[in-house]
Amino acid sequence: MVTPLSASPRPLPAGGDWPQLQRVRGVGPGFFCDTLNMSPTQWDFPVELCCRPMAFVTLTGLDVVYNAVHRAVWDAFCANRRADRVPISFKVLPGDHEYPKCRPKRTSYEWYIPKGILKTGWMNKHLNLVPALVVVFYELDWDEPQWKEKQSECATRVEIVRQSLQGRNTKVAVVLIQKKTPLPPGEDVIASERAAALCNACELSGKSLFVLPHTDHLVGYIIRLENAFYEHAQTYYYTEIRRVKSHKEFLNKTTHQLLFVRHQFKIAFFSELKQDTQNALKCLWIDDVWANRYLIVGICRLCFQHNTPLDAIAQFRKHIDLCKKKIGSAELSFEHAAWMSKQFQAFGDLFDEAIKLGLTAIQTQNPGFYYQQAAYYAQERKQLAKTLCNHDASVMYPNPDPLETQTGVLDFYGQRSWRQGILSFDLSDPEKEKVGILAVQLKERNVVHSEMIITLLSNAVAQFKKYKCPRMKSHLMVQMGEEYYYAKDYTKALKLLDYVMCDYRSEGWWTLLTSILTTALKCSYLMAQLKDYITYSLELLGRASTLKDDQKSRIEKNLINVLMNESPDPEPDCDILAVKTAQKLWADRVSLAGSNVFTIGVQDFVPFVQCKAKFHAPSFHVDVPVQFDIYLKADCPHPIRFSKLCVSFNNQEYNQFCIIEEATKASEVLENLTQGKMCLVPGKTRKLLFKFVAKTEDVGKKIEITSVDLVLGNETGRCVVLNWQGGGGDAASSQEALQAARSFKRRPKLPDNEVHWDSIIIQASTMIISRIPNISVHLRHEPPALTNEMYCLVVTVQSYEKTQIRDMKLTAGLKPGQDANLTQKTHVTLHGTELCDESYPALLTDIPAGDLNPGEQLEKTLYVRCGTVGSRMFLVYVSYLINTTVEEKEIVCKCHKKTHPKGVVLQTGESASECFCLRCPSVGNVEGGVATGHYIVSWKRTSAMENIPVISTVITLPHVIVENIPLHVNADLPSFGRVRESLPVKYHLQNKTNLVQDVEISVEPSDAFMFSGLKQIRLRVLPGTKQEMLYNFYPLMAGYQQLPSLNINLLRFPNFTNQLLRRFIPTSIFVKPQGRLVDDTSIAAA
Repeated sequence: MVTPLSASPRPLPAGGDWPQLQRVRGVGPGFFCDTLNMSPTQWDFPVELCCRPMAFVTLTGLDVVYNAVHRAVWDAFCANRRADRVPISFKVLPGDHEYPKCRPKRTSYEWYIPKGILKTGWMNKHLNLVPALVVVFYELDWDEPQWKEKQSECATRVEIVRQSLQGRNTKVAVVLIQKKTPLPPGEDVIASERAAALCNACELSGKSLFVLPHTDHLVGYIIRLENAFYEHAQTYYYTEIRRVKSHKEFLNKTTHQLLFVRHQFKIAFFSELKQDTQNALKCLWIDDVWANRYLIVGICRLCFQHNTPLDAIAQFRKHIDLCKKKIGSAELSFEHAAWMSKQFQAFGDLFDEAIKLGLTAIQTQNPGFYYQQAAYYAQERKQLAKTLCNHDASVMYPNPDPLETQTGVLDFYGQRSWRQGILSFDLSDPEKEKVGILAVQLKERNVVHSEMIITLLSNAVAQFKKYKCPRMKSHLMVQMGEEYYYAKDYTKALKLLDYVMCDYRSEGWWTLLTSILTTALKCSYLMAQLKDYITYSLELLGRASTLKDDQKSRIEKNLINVLMNESPDPEPDCDILAVKTAQKLWADRVSLAGSNVFTIGVQDFVPFVQCKAKFHAPSFHVDVPVQFDIYLKADCPHPIRFSKLCVSFNNQEYNQFCIIEEATKASEVLENLTQGKMCLVPGKTRKLLFKFVAKTEDVGKKIEITSVDLVLGNETGRCVVLNWQGGGGDAASSQEALQAARSFKRRPKLPDNEVHWDSIIIQASTMIISRIPNISVHLRHEPPALTNEMYCLVVTVQSYEKTQIRDMKLTAGLKPGQDANLTQKTHVTLHGTELCDESYPALLTDIPAGDLNPGEQLEKTLYVRCGTVGSRMFLVYVSYLINTTVEEKEIVCKCHKKTHPKGVVLQTGESASECFCLRCPSVGNVEGGVATGHYIVSWKRTSAMENIPVISTVITLPHVIVENIPLHVNADLPSFGRVRESLPVKYHLQNKTNLVQDVEISVEPSDAFMFSGLKQIRLRVLPGTKQEMLYNFYPLMAGYQQLPSLNINLLRFPNFTNQLLRRFIPTSIFVKPQGRLVDDTSIAAA
C-alpha cells in the first residue's frame, strides 16, 4: 500500500553527522546536469544513472566473428538473460586492450583543494571502462601434446592483461575452453598437475582457473561460470570500498566538505555495483540538503526496491520542500523550474517502475500526481523563459561561445562551462558571467517547451485513466489541448478539447465549459474550420455560456458574417502570424462557390435555441385532426430570424404538412424585427401550431416525431440546420428538467398567451385510434340456455350515422380466451332448422350484413348449441365503413363496436352471481375483521306491470380478516409442463409499502424438478416498484408435481411468513409425459 505524502521520513542512520554540509558551496539545482547542451534533454539524468548498476566484466580471447565455438560461448553469456541470473555486464575486448590509466594515489589532502564534487566521467568509467574482472579465454585441453608451448602462450596473455591494468585492483581469471567433458575432481591426475602448473605460470590462485567444456550443456556451465565471476567482482568492489574509506581518514571536516560528499557517494555507488543496496542506501542517506539531484532519486529508488514506499515518498516530499525555494540566479530562474520538473518526473518514473514490479498504488497516491506536478513546473519554466529570454532580434549569440569547452563536456557536474573549477559564487569577471547568462537565455529561447509539457501531461493522463480518476484525466486533457494550442497544433488541440467537452456538459461545469469552448473557437477560427466554428459559436451564445453580453454580441456578429459568406473578425488574444494565415484561409473559403449547408445535431451540446415538441393529446381519433405545438426559445443577446422549420415523423408522408418557411435575406437575420413566426426574441417562448389528418392505415399505430430541423440562413447560400432528435432537448435539458422538478420556487405569473418554459413537457408521440361508432347494438334472448338446445339470440343494429354505412360485418359467438373445453362444446350457426355438430365453430367471424342507411335498423338471428352445463360469455362485434370529412378532406373510416349480454332475467330455480373487487385501506390489524359493506338487489317479477316500482333488498356482507401484505408476489407460468422440456417461470415481486424493502430470497429444490436461476439472493425493492426473478424448471416426472419452493424473508417485516406467500403463487403443476408430435399439434390447435 502506498502511503500518503504526509508520512514522516525514516530517521537518518547513525554516523556521518555533518551539519556543516548545509553550507557546501557549488552544489546547486544544476548538479548532475549537463549545462553545455541546452536542448530539451539538458536536465535529463546521465545515461549511467538510468540503468541498474551491474558488475562490469570483460572477456578477452574470444573471436566472436570467425570462431563458431567462441560465438556460441558469447551468445550463452549475453542472450536470453533472465531475472534469476546474476547482475553482470559483459563486454568482449581484445587481449591487449588499453584500460584507463590509474592516477597516482594521494597520500595527503592537507593542501588539496577540490575543483568539484564528482567528475562527469567517473560513473561511466566504472560501469563501462574499468572492469571488476578480466577473463582470459584460451582453448587448451589437458591432453594437449604441445602443453609447454600452450602454457607459456596463456601465461603471456595473462601478463599482457596485467600490464594494461597496472595500478588497478581488477581481478584476472582464466577459462580453458576444452572439447572433452572433464572427469570428476581427483580422478584425472594429469589434469590436476597441469592445472597447478598453469596457475603457477600465470600467477593465479586455483579459484581463478576454470574449465569450460564445449558440450550440449554449455548454458549450464556458463551459468556456473557467471556465479564464480560474480564472486570475484564482489571481492573487487569490496576492495574499492575499503580503499575509498581509507581516504576519509586524511580529510578535514572544515576544509574538505566536498570530499566527504564525494567519497560517500563513491562508497554508495560501489555498494550498488556489489548489489549491497542496504549499505548503498545508508551511504546516500547522509544529508537531505546535498541530495539535490541524484542522491534523492537514488534514495527513493532503493526505498522502492526495498518495498518501503513510505520512506521514498516522505523523503522526496522533504527534499522538495527544502529545494523549491532555492531558486539561485533570478536571471536563470527558469533553470530551477526545469530542475524541479525533472525531479517530479524522475520520481514518477521510479514510482511507475515499482508498480510494474508489484507495488500497489491507489487513486489518491499514484504516479500521475508527480507527472502532473512535473508538467506544472515545465509550464512555469515556459512562462519564465518567455519573460527572461525575450531579447530583441538584434541581440546576437556570443562569439566565442561561452558554453563550449575544449573536450565538449564539463569536468565536474553542476558547474558553469565559463567558470569550471570555481566553487565560490564571488564573480571575478562580471562581464564573462553576463555573456554566459545571455548564452543560456538564448539557448533556452529555442527550447520547445510545449512538447515537454504535453509529454508529461500525457503520462499523467495515462496514470489517472489507469486508476479510474476521470475528472483528473479530463482536467489534464484540457491542459494538453491548451498546450497544443500554444504549440500551434490546432488539430490535436481541437480533438482533445472536443473529447472532454461531453464530460463537462453532462456534469454542468458551465464556467469550465465556456473556457474550453473559447479555446476551441480560436482553434477552429485559426484553421478556418467552418462547421466547428459555427458549432462552438452556437454554444457560446447559449444559456450554458458564462460570457458577457458584449462578448456574445461579437460572436453572434461573426456567426452571421460566416452565414453571409464573409470572413469573421479575428478572435482576441490569438497569435498575430497565425491570424494572418487564418485570414487567407477564410478568404479561400469565401471564394469557394456552391451551396454550403451544415447540419448540426444539437443533442450533444447546448445551442442558443431550445426546442420542445408536444402533442395536444396522447391519442387522436382518426376523424379528428392531429395537433401538436413546437415551442422555441432563444438565449442569444439579440433577436434572430430563422428561415425554415421542418418536422419529421416516423411516417414520412406527414412531413410535407409540417413545414414553416419565411423568405429572408442573410442581412436580415439580426435585424430588430419581431414580426413573423420565425423571429425569436431572447427570453420569449414562441409557440407554433401544426395539424394534419392521419391516414386510416395508421389506426392502431403510434405516430412519433423523429426530428425537428430549424434553419438559420439561406439554403441557396450558406446556412446552418439545427437538428433535434425526437421531440427536442439538448445536452442540458435532462439536468434542467430534474432541477425544475425539485425546485420549490414559485414561478411568476405570465400573460395568458405565454407559458413557463420549464412547465412544458416534451410529448413526441401519439396514438391514432379508430373513429367512435354512432350505432347501437342490442342482444335479445331468453335465458337460461338448456343443454343441446338451439338457443336463439337476436342481434339488433340501429344506425345513428348521418351518412350511409357500408360493408357492415358481424362477428358473434363465444368470446375467445375462455376454457378450451367450452370452445369444443359450443357451436354457433345462422340456421336454426338444423342441429349443430362438432364441425360448427364457436365463433362466427365477418358475417356480411350489407349497407345501412341513416336511422335504419337491422336484425340478425343466431343459434347457439351448448353441449355441457356451465356459464359462457358471448361476444357480438359489429364493424363497418363510413365516409367522413376532416379538415375539408374526405376519408373512409372503419368503425367497430362490441357488446355483451346484459339485463339478466332469472327464472324459477336459477341462481346468479356477481363479482366485485374491494380494496381495503391500510388500517393495521383490526380485531374482528373489517366490514365489507352491503349488497343491494333491485328486482321485480317479469309478470309485473310496468308502473310497479322496483324493490331493493339490502344484504349485509360479512366481516373479513385483513392482513397487511408488504410484498405482493405472483408467478407467470404455463398451465402445464412436459417431462424433460424447459418450463419458464417468472416471479414478480412488488413493494406495496413506502419503505425500501430488503428481501432475502431462496429456492428449495424439489425431487421432481431440476432448475436454473439464482438459488439464493439478497436484493432491495424500492417503494412501489417491481422486481422480476426468472427461473427455468426442468420436470423429471409426470403427474401433479410440487414446484421448487420459493422462500422470502423480509428484514423489515419479520412476521411475514411463507404461509402468506403460498396464497399468491402456485405450489404445484401438472406435468404431462413425453408425447409424440401429433399430441403437440393437437395441443397447439386447442
